[in-house]
Amino acid sequence: MIVIFGSINMDLVARVQRIARPGETVLSRRADSFFGGKGSNQAVAAARVSHGGRMRVAMAGAVGNDPFGMACLKNLEENGIDVSAIRVTDEPTGCAFITVDEAGENAITVASGANMALRSADLPDSLLSKAAVLVLQMEVPIAENLEVAARARRAGVKVVWNFAPVPPIKERSAMAELLAVTDVLVVNEHEALAVADIAGTPAGEDYLKAGSAISSSFGSICIVTAGSRGAYAIAPDGTQAHATARPIVPVDTTGAGDTFVGVLANGIAEGLEVGRAMERACAAASLSCLTAGAQAGMPKRQVLDQHLSQA
Repeated sequence: MIVIFGSINMDLVARVQRIARPGETVLSRRADSFFGGKGSNQAVAAARVSHGGRMRVAMAGAVGNDPFGMACLKNLEENGIDVSAIRVTDEPTGCAFITVDEAGENAITVASGANMALRSADLPDSLLSKAAVLVLQMEVPIAENLEVAARARRAGVKVVWNFAPVPPIKERSAMAELLAVTDVLVVNEHEALAVADIAGTPAGEDYLKAGSAISSSFGSICIVTAGSRGAYAIAPDGTQAHATARPIVPVDTTGAGDTFVGVLANGIAEGLEVGRAMERACAAASLSCLTAGAQAGMPKRQVLDQHLSQA
C-alpha cells in the first residue's frame, strides 16, 4: 500500500497570454475548476498507475464541510483511493488560484484552509502499518509531517518527501531533523538550491552540486527534477542516475511534479530500483502536461506502459 499524508485543494485556473507582474492586471476569458492539492494529486497519480488497483492507495487529509470538500472526496473515491483517513473540518476546503500562460508555464497561490487542520493522529497506525511507502509534501503543518514520518520509519515504511513548496525553515537543525526521517527527498532545481542553503552547503546555481551535498550530508537519496532535462537521483555515495524527459509541446505543466512523485512512489512500492522508478515517473510527468488541469492528464497504467514501450 501507498499512503499519502497531505493537502487536498480545489484548483481555480485561468489561462492568460502571460502571467501578471507585481501590480499588474491581466485578463482571461474564463476560469475553470479542477481537483488539486499536492497530496491529492500525488494520490491520484499513484492510484492510476497501480496494477488494476492491486497496489492500494490511501490518503490522509482534511477538507471543509462545503461543496468543494464533498466534491474532492468523491473524486478521490472515484479514483479508487481509500479516503477513510480524510477528516471533514469546519475550515474551508483549500483552494489554489492558478494562472497558465501560452507556453504552459504557471503561477500558483494557495489558500490552505482545512489543510492546516491535518494532524498526525488522523492517520491511524492500523492504516500506516499496511504501507510500503509514505508520501509527504509541504502544504500541511511541518510538525505533523515530521511526526508521521517518524512513525513510518519506526514501522519500517519508506518515506518519500517532496520538499514543495519550500517552507520557512531557516535552521540547519530543523532541516537535519526532517531529512533524518526521509529515505527519498524529491526537489526541483530551485528547491534543491534552497535546501542546500538551509543545510549550510550552498551550491550557487548548480542544482546537481546541491543535490549531492544534501545526499552526502544527510544520508538520503536526493532526486532533483529538472523539467525538460529530466530527473537525477543522487545517492549518499555520490552515485548518480539520470532519467530523460520525453519531448512534448506542453498544454499545462500544473501537476507534472506531483505526477512524478506519485508514479515514483508507486514504482518504489512495487520494488523497482530508484533509477527505473524515476524513468517511469518522468514519462508519466511528460504525459500529464498534454491536458489542462493537474489531474486530468495523469496517465493510467496501460497508457504509460504503452508510451514507454514506444519510446
